[in-house]
Amino acid sequence: MTDPKLVNAASINAKLVSDIDPLETQDWIESIASVISNEGGERAHFLLEKMIEKSNHEGVNIPYTAATAYINTIPVDQEPAYPGNSEMEYKIRSYMRWNAMITIVRANIKDSSLGGHIASYTSLATMWEVGFNHFWHGADADGHGGDSIFFQGHSSPGVYSRAFVEGRISEEQLIDFRREVPNTHADDDKNTVHRGVPSYPHPWLMKDFWQFPTVSMGLGPMQAIYQARFLKYLHSRGLADTAQRKVWCFCGDGEMDEPESLGAIGMAGRENLDNLIFVVNCNLQRLDGPVRGNGKIIQELESDFRGSNWNVIKLIWGDKWDSLLAKDKTGALRKRMMECVDGDYQTYKARDGAYVRENFFNTPELKKMVENWSDKQIWHLNRGGHDENKIYAAYDAAIKTIGQPTVILAKTIKGYGMGDEGEAQNTSHQQKKISSEAIRRFRDRFDIPVKDEDLEKMPFIRPAEDSPEMKYLRARREALGGYLPKRRIKADNPLIIPELSAFKAQLDATAAGREVSTTMGFVRMLNILIKDKNIGKNIVPIVVDESRTFGMEGLFRQIGIWSQAGQNYVPQDADQLMFYKETKDGQVLQEGINEAGAMSSWIAAATSYSVSNVPMIPFFICYSMFQLQRCLDLVWAAGDQRSRGFLMGGTAGRTTLNGEGLQHEDGHSQLIASLIPNCISYDPTFSYELAVIMQDGLRRMMTDQEDVFYYITVMNENYAHPAIPKDAEADILKGMYAFAKAPKTTAPRVQLLGSGTIFREVIEAATLLKNDWGVDADIWGCPSFNLLARDIHECERINMLNPLAQTKHSHVANCLNSQNIPVIAATDYIRSFAEQIRSAIKGTYRVLGTDGFGRSDTRDQLRYFFEVDRYFITIAALKALADDGTIKASVVADALKKYEINPSKPNPMHV
Repeated sequence: MTDPKLVNAASINAKLVSDIDPLETQDWIESIASVISNEGGERAHFLLEKMIEKSNHEGVNIPYTAATAYINTIPVDQEPAYPGNSEMEYKIRSYMRWNAMITIVRANIKDSSLGGHIASYTSLATMWEVGFNHFWHGADADGHGGDSIFFQGHSSPGVYSRAFVEGRISEEQLIDFRREVPNTHADDDKNTVHRGVPSYPHPWLMKDFWQFPTVSMGLGPMQAIYQARFLKYLHSRGLADTAQRKVWCFCGDGEMDEPESLGAIGMAGRENLDNLIFVVNCNLQRLDGPVRGNGKIIQELESDFRGSNWNVIKLIWGDKWDSLLAKDKTGALRKRMMECVDGDYQTYKARDGAYVRENFFNTPELKKMVENWSDKQIWHLNRGGHDENKIYAAYDAAIKTIGQPTVILAKTIKGYGMGDEGEAQNTSHQQKKISSEAIRRFRDRFDIPVKDEDLEKMPFIRPAEDSPEMKYLRARREALGGYLPKRRIKADNPLIIPELSAFKAQLDATAAGREVSTTMGFVRMLNILIKDKNIGKNIVPIVVDESRTFGMEGLFRQIGIWSQAGQNYVPQDADQLMFYKETKDGQVLQEGINEAGAMSSWIAAATSYSVSNVPMIPFFICYSMFQLQRCLDLVWAAGDQRSRGFLMGGTAGRTTLNGEGLQHEDGHSQLIASLIPNCISYDPTFSYELAVIMQDGLRRMMTDQEDVFYYITVMNENYAHPAIPKDAEADILKGMYAFAKAPKTTAPRVQLLGSGTIFREVIEAATLLKNDWGVDADIWGCPSFNLLARDIHECERINMLNPLAQTKHSHVANCLNSQNIPVIAATDYIRSFAEQIRSAIKGTYRVLGTDGFGRSDTRDQLRYFFEVDRYFITIAALKALADDGTIKASVVADALKKYEINPSKPNPMHV
């Protein structure tokens, strides 16, 4: 028999629809109202929680909801007085709106292909201006350090508009919006110099202005979360005082569809990031149509964030609604607000007051509430995201919240002020041109001081320096510590890095009988750096639950895993030497199984020199397949942000992580690295290569402060390491060095190239060629085919543009072309990797690589399968000699038989 106490959710919901005892219900409502009135909200909250607790204990299944009523979180009587001059700020804000719109319209009159987005900024102009005038601290604020603002990228014209008024960018830069390429034609008549501002926030393109690239949607929210966390990390470790600094992230409600936008909010809540504030611009529209036409995006996001331990502030209704809500004694208005879906709300703002009267105020009770209102008054019922007083209240509450991150869900209108040509229209996002009449209406609506006769010129507005508006604007920014956005280009104190001799153990050969991997070599170098008196504290090891995989568990006890909470439990391995140690001043960032989060932490550390004037040296190591491939969008953003640090691709190469199979075996990460212009990538074979590369990278990034970052692949395969060849350092850094050269003889000769673990197969192939076939081979280590290719492209470009000048030769050409003999390259990556240098090689060039899907087996079997082992390298060399006529083709056939290679074996690319 069913226990009568177990009331299911469906029956509860059915009863909620119709009240079976209204008098009893009213008694309960009056009781709780009395408690609120006499004892306060906290007491009422306590009693309600006790009632829920008792109901649960008695078996009443109360459906959980994290959403609250569809009204503002902050009641009118709790809104602080607005501290600014509203009339002055309205004027300034109107100038910003005008300049932003004119920037896009004028650019597209010249060339309509340039594009731009008018509607996004119009929806959040008020929110930004309240921030600029009252909340956002610049880096020069006394004892503060400055706030970090992740601006909603599609609204960048609004930031440019303010910077223009402030005198930080010129009118010419606005006129040439989205025209950044300087015209350097030799013909003076064509020498028009464009120096316009870029489409979106890009530190690479405006290195002293933008801090954070945000228009690959979803990356801004994720990076903001980890930026806030890294500020806590710096503070905990005593490296910077970040206690007063906030991270603000503006994002669109449509952007929240991106998995990255919400993917890390749980971490932010768990880590109590009270220095983090999200402002979601809920204008209810995506690019094509409504975000949630049949639902309510604000309610959905409220549940998501509240369930992740965020403080949620709903900013839905403007002050014009206050009087209506005050007299809504029966709750009819609140009920109507809740039952309307977002598709309706969008349509209301695309129509007029009469339509709203008829379709929103659609019951006798609701119609009576506005019976004395004109259609114009109804039309002016405003949304919270356009009300400076309510915005200020939300911001003020957010910055005062302790122990939780805050999200402000601000309801706005996309295309606000654009009228019939863009306001709340499905086409708003694509709007880049508007008619002369719409411009006139825009001017009139926002009281823009432009005369009728000047409208066609569409002038930009900058008040006179001695005007009240300019004095007010400058006074506000001076009080808050300077202008924003503003990016620091270099840290004040470059780091002093150790000399190459500090890594003597890696430069020397391994002891007889001792075998190590390049991963082990890296970990030993990392330990040397951590112990260095100058930079040890600046090292940031970042792992994704794989420390033991890479032999880094010794760091747990040595420097600890950073945790704001410390360690409030006894770890299972507490009796072990290398136990799992979490500590408030720990140095390791343990991100869990979360490569995107680790990449975001790496970016925060790699840009700390700019954001916090504290240069840090992050090392993020994980399986290479799950780093660049999985996180490429973030890695590209890291390049844009001028990040400095090391990405270490562990267990790299198609055949080194032999047991894990297709999804884990990486044969292309080096090619991915080549796509990013300021990524310096290497695939070293031996510890001495790694030492030379890492030490030079430290010099370039931390001492010389070059805006580059490194991607270095390391392997888990153990073998003996030789000592560094004499005078090899410079050529190692160029990407190619002489490992061993055969004596000059009359025998057939080839040149063998390789990188990573397959370079060892190349070395063995040279022995086979000599012993089995009498062929001499010069051996070249090529730790960076990517850098070699860049050098080749640079030389080719210079030669093309300077046909009468002396030919410039690449490093590859200088190394190889003194002999017109075959060159064979083999790597653990797909052929395209080593193919990059083909154009510089004079002789026959053969490339072996691991094209195809990976699979599990022994390393020997995999290298045979992918045709990159010593035997296939030998066959390739002999075939190249035969094709050149140096030896007979029968020699190749003999070699195939000798090495038991089946000529009919399937192509690994297709199986």
